[in-house]
Amino acid sequence: MKLGVRVLSAAGQDSGAPAGVARRRRTDPRPRWPPAALWVPFLLAMAFIVLPLAGLVWKAPWGHVWTDLGSSTVGTALRLSLECSLGAMVIAAVLGMPLAWVLARVALPGRSLIRALTMLPMVLPPVVGGVALLLAFGRAGLVGQWLYRATGFSLPFTTWGAMVAEAFVAMPFLTLTVEAGLRSADPRFEEAAATLGAGRWTTFRRVTIPMVAPSLAAGLALAWARALGEFGATITFAGNFPGTTQTIPISVYVALETQPDVAIVLSLLLLAVSIVVLASLRDRWFPAGAG
Repeated sequence: MKLGVRVLSAAGQDSGAPAGVARRRRTDPRPRWPPAALWVPFLLAMAFIVLPLAGLVWKAPWGHVWTDLGSSTVGTALRLSLECSLGAMVIAAVLGMPLAWVLARVALPGRSLIRALTMLPMVLPPVVGGVALLLAFGRAGLVGQWLYRATGFSLPFTTWGAMVAEAFVAMPFLTLTVEAGLRSADPRFEEAAATLGAGRWTTFRRVTIPMVAPSLAAGLALAWARALGEFGATITFAGNFPGTTQTIPISVYVALETQPDVAIVLSLLLLAVSIVVLASLRDRWFPAGAG
């Protein structure tokens, strides 16, 4: 019998509830419409969000959208953006998942400070993050100088530098989402796996990861979307070199001066990606009570 099934059975017997019982849907007690006093601020808030997006759609050059998207410049920026954002997502997953587990499962001294530092890239101005990365990993930086002396490799102004800059701003989204999933997961399943003789790695791989799979998927999607749209840290730390570090957001900034139609088309592409990611995550991936 597989370990996962045995863990479910053991945990179900321990809690006194049968395993696999479907969660019942409860009727939503909230009113269907806002109070009359909130209609005006509600509509103003929605207009404040929707009108800029509507302006973008209204000004889009629909007659030659596909021609602009098919140009070599856009194609290069799109390929580079996909490579860097996917690489940043992998970096965020490799570093962010263990960090999330420690924050959720270990009573580490100074955990509140560690969580605050984890969240810092979310509120830090991206340009400031780029400067910080440059001072840490630049050729004369805190760590970069030793890397350059040992290998002759300088991280800034390279494709790898763009990946690192995007991972720096994207990792908190994955870490906090996975941490919320771990906190909402029942730890008795992991305890049951331990009583059945599973080691820590086996428990983590066969029990913990399947339990937080929805949160992990949500964190990966959020980290990827954030990395895809990163601009400030990337241009500060990696620069603006076509084919090397010029991602789609940087291309939008450059094209806005000389080719505004291309800038609008690229903006629409990023807007569509953001809408698809958020729509796919809403009420599907985030566990109830997460965060």
